[in-house]
Amino acid sequence: HTVMKRKIVFGLLVLLAVAVFWGYSRFFAPATQFSGKEKIIFIYSGKATKNAVLETLKKDSAAPKTGAIDWLGSQMKYWENIKPGRYKITPGMSNYEIIKLLRSGIQSPSKLVINKLRLPADLGKPLNKALESDSAAIMHFISDTHALKKIGLNDANLMAFIIPDTYEVIWTWSPEKVLQKLKEDRERWWNKNDRKALAEKKGLSQEDVHTLASIVEEETNKKDDKPKVASVYLNRLKMGMPLQADPTIRYALKNFTMNRVLFVHLRTPSPYNTYLNKGLPPGPICTASPSSLDAVLNAPKTDYIFFVADADLMGGSTFTTNLSDHNKAAKVYQDSLTAWLKRKAIREKAKKDSIAKLGSNASQ
Repeated sequence: HTVMKRKIVFGLLVLLAVAVFWGYSRFFAPATQFSGKEKIIFIYSGKATKNAVLETLKKDSAAPKTGAIDWLGSQMKYWENIKPGRYKITPGMSNYEIIKLLRSGIQSPSKLVINKLRLPADLGKPLNKALESDSAAIMHFISDTHALKKIGLNDANLMAFIIPDTYEVIWTWSPEKVLQKLKEDRERWWNKNDRKALAEKKGLSQEDVHTLASIVEEETNKKDDKPKVASVYLNRLKMGMPLQADPTIRYALKNFTMNRVLFVHLRTPSPYNTYLNKGLPPGPICTASPSSLDAVLNAPKTDYIFFVADADLMGGSTFTTNLSDHNKAAKVYQDSLTAWLKRKAIREKAKKDSIAKLGSNASQ
């Protein structure tokens, strides 16, 4: 009897060991089968079903043993409450860890990269990349004046509440929630480095600073010139002189690629035409970068009231205090630009002639 008992106990221990090993291998052992540092999976709001989740995990090799996932999901009551989202699966995660992550609803943030935007509609593209919402829903929200008004925004001031940067957002957020976050981050930016006090000292509201900085942003990419450009426009505002900023004409015409603003363009009827209207335009003409905003806030005191691009066309500017010197510098610049455009036209014509000649030879 003792021998029999030992055999039974041994057999039970073997069965227990097999069961433990089987359970471990199915549920707690590494289950992923993809290469790379991570695998991002998406569970869409309109398709948050058990079959859709299992198919996604299987397709992306995040958890190919869907039978174990299916059983675990049932035991952990996940299938009754699937949470849509963007989830990061890392190599070596077990089926249990995967279901635990999905059940938690803790998403991996997506990157919202905002560079320079000129029109509210331009915001649609980066939002569409970062969010689950489709482009149609995003554009509907951006163009919905009532929806924007609820969070204190409108077409004119929207660009004043967005500072170009890379933000972390949650994939399932609504466009409204993202804009609310951008507003909050903007407020945090303004609370640093005495920026509110600097704006007040210059007699500008925060929105005024964004509007003026957007003009500086469009005038030059040269960081060293930005404070001096800002000083020119601040001096003009103080004098009651029209800003006469060419980028506002491009904005009024919605033509952002034109090389030259001609006299005929200066008659464009628009509240953004700073040749016809004194003071700042109704709102920013683009999203101003932090460097342009700080250039306005920290603009030096100067006597400059004019500036024009340098004749070397390298992005710098020549600053002057009187119209006579300005006209001389402008003439040198215009002559240089005309010569450059002529050379460009000659190169383009030569390129076209060369292509045409190659095509002609090939057909013979």
